[in-house]
Amino acid sequence: MSDTDTWQLRALCRGNHAHLFFPPSTFERKENRLRREARAKAICNVCPVQQECAEYAIETKELFGIWGGYSEMERKELVAAGSNA
Repeated sequence: MSDTDTWQLRALCRGNHAHLFFPPSTFERKENRLRREARAKAICNVCPVQQECAEYAIETKELFGIWGGYSEMERKELVAAGSNA
């Protein structure tokens, strides 16, 4: 891990909560996805590295998961709008 990625060590999504941030490998009903994403975003909202995480996901064009409190579609919308996280 490079010095610029050390923020990941302080992220609250590490460990037991990681399953909330990415879709399961099996089918997920819409209401279950929305509930999972809401729980993940609640963790992001109090995370000390939320900004770094969101910036990383946008810069690297992460295709999956909740990063910095944003879903895949929300990150695409930010980029399209020309906004930084």
